[in-house]
Amino acid sequence: MNREQTEPRVVDAPEASRFEVVVDGEVAGFAEYRQAGDRRSFTHTEVNPRFEGRGLGSILVRGALDATRAAGLSVLPFCPFVRRYIERHPDYLDLVPGNQRARFGLPTGESDPTAGRSGA
Repeated sequence: MNREQTEPRVVDAPEASRFEVVVDGEVAGFAEYRQAGDRRSFTHTEVNPRFEGRGLGSILVRGALDATRAAGLSVLPFCPFVRRYIERHPDYLDLVPGNQRARFGLPTGESDPTAGRSGA
């Protein structure tokens, strides 16, 4: 029973301010964002229940973060799913500005004990 399926694709839908993961021509999930200057704030990620359990949320977030990196933008992970993904995949930590990481409970990556604190 080898059923032919297309690989999930992640596409930016800037008119809707979101990235979408598309499976067999159907939007299976999305990651909403707000863009201000050189920062992209991810606010909400959702996968259609019919597509859950296939790892599409991770594929979606990875694609969105890769596209954000390619665009030279930084990330503010207000969405808990995006924040957890970055925690589990520290190679994306550099997308979150160092002075914003503590705000999201992410490692600052600095040896300076005052790094990530507000003030100054």
